[in-house]
Amino acid sequence: MDWTPHLTVAAVIESEQRFLLIEEESDGLIVFNQPAGHWDEGETLIEAVARETLEEAAWHFEPQAIVGIYQYTSPENQITYLRICFCGRHHSHEPNRALDTGILRTVWLTRDIVANLSNLRNPMVLRCIDDYLAGIRYPLSLITDSFMLTKVNNSTPESG
Repeated sequence: MDWTPHLTVAAVIESEQRFLLIEEESDGLIVFNQPAGHWDEGETLIEAVARETLEEAAWHFEPQAIVGIYQYTSPENQITYLRICFCGRHHSHEPNRALDTGILRTVWLTRDIVANLSNLRNPMVLRCIDDYLAGIRYPLSLITDSFMLTKVNNSTPESG
């Protein structure tokens, strides 16, 4: 049996003690989530989270740190998700931009309101916010790109 986890990226974006969430339709339900989605072939994880944020929330996003890496298996479909959650700076809102299919709207909510929502997409949504508020940050350099590895491994040491 082949088993393939779904690798996703998500953005925790805070402004004035409110967090950017999207309200979306998923499997016939209306749920709240961070701007998040699957990592596409040919892009870096940082490019993926910036793209997903723009596509789902119409905000340009510049990741500045990793909040955490989260593993979750959905009890509904038994799919295992590996979420890499980033935090960073949002800028350049495009309010007239069409949002991805299934996205109903974006909202800015406090942590307490998020915690009281009964329709979060999954438990990772609140956990990412709580870890962000706890000050958990890992440098983006935690991610090593194979291009950079190849470049370093093929470089010639300087004579000295």
